[in-house]
Amino acid sequence: MRTSKKIKVGNTFLGGDSPVLVQSMLNVPSTDIDGSVKQAVELEKAGCQIIRFAIPNEEALALVEPIKKATTVPLVADIHFDYRLAIGAAERGIDKIRINPGNIGSEDRVKAVADICKQKELPIRIGVNSGSLEKHILEKYGSPTPEAMVESALYHASLLEKFDFDDIVISIKSSNVNTMIKAYELAAEKCNYPLHLGVTEAGTERMGIIKSAVGIGSLLTHGIGDTIRVSLTDDPVKEVYAAQDILKAIGLKTDCPYLVSCPTCGRTRIDLVGLAKQVEERLRDCKKPITVAVMGCIVNGPGEAKEADIGVAGGDGCGLIFKKGEILRKVPENELLDELMKEIDKL
Repeated sequence: MRTSKKIKVGNTFLGGDSPVLVQSMLNVPSTDIDGSVKQAVELEKAGCQIIRFAIPNEEALALVEPIKKATTVPLVADIHFDYRLAIGAAERGIDKIRINPGNIGSEDRVKAVADICKQKELPIRIGVNSGSLEKHILEKYGSPTPEAMVESALYHASLLEKFDFDDIVISIKSSNVNTMIKAYELAAEKCNYPLHLGVTEAGTERMGIIKSAVGIGSLLTHGIGDTIRVSLTDDPVKEVYAAQDILKAIGLKTDCPYLVSCPTCGRTRIDLVGLAKQVEERLRDCKKPITVAVMGCIVNGPGEAKEADIGVAGGDGCGLIFKKGEILRKVPENELLDELMKEIDKL
């Protein structure tokens, strides 16, 4: 199990013994302040624990104060090329800076960013991806290999370390899942900085979630990763839900229900697919660490799902409500959902 350096980010901590934090990024145009604030509030409500937004120009610095006023989670300014934007965001109260020290110019500019972040106690995330490698590193490796990306990230870290700055978070993202996994495994061996996991440009909702679950999930199961972002070409709220589901699937998020449901078969005599989806939706805001089973028949009901805290097993136009494998009562199909939720409320 990898133990990373613990870093303060706004009102929370990242790395060390801290839980894995869920991040997302605003995708509203930076010129739309009201829309950005609205989306940030939606993300926090969905459970996002760190929110990032782009600062492409000086006008976009006006986003920092209103978003900070409307939310309570740490905010990250996404900066490219212009070091003055990083300084401006720090002065306006941002909680973390995302930057590539290698693309903001001379060392005195890197020092200026490091100095203000040190003064304000703000961490810096070094973001490297397969499309941002330095020419000399690409020439050395021939392509954006995992080794090339890690070398780039550690080179950027050394630029900050030169100015006595080490509150650093590293991300080494690729759109290729295998490359991403190998890069983070290598980085985990070579440094103790917290790692921000993600498959970049993962795609639209379905494939993006699959690629992220494979890449992020496999690393987390080996103790690698301190914060995650699921990148989707979609509503960022879906990124938050997907990230939480990945954490839930591998047991790193336990302040919520765990739903198990069977895939159905020819024995099923109720609309189990519809019921399972309704149960999942009704449990969205539930904070109880319970296992809920939605099973198609008696074969897969109280027997296979006997470890569930509460569940239903379908019959012919009806169903059984069971608790820890013990049958409580028989209920008509149209009452199953409400009766199940009543039992969950009692737990």
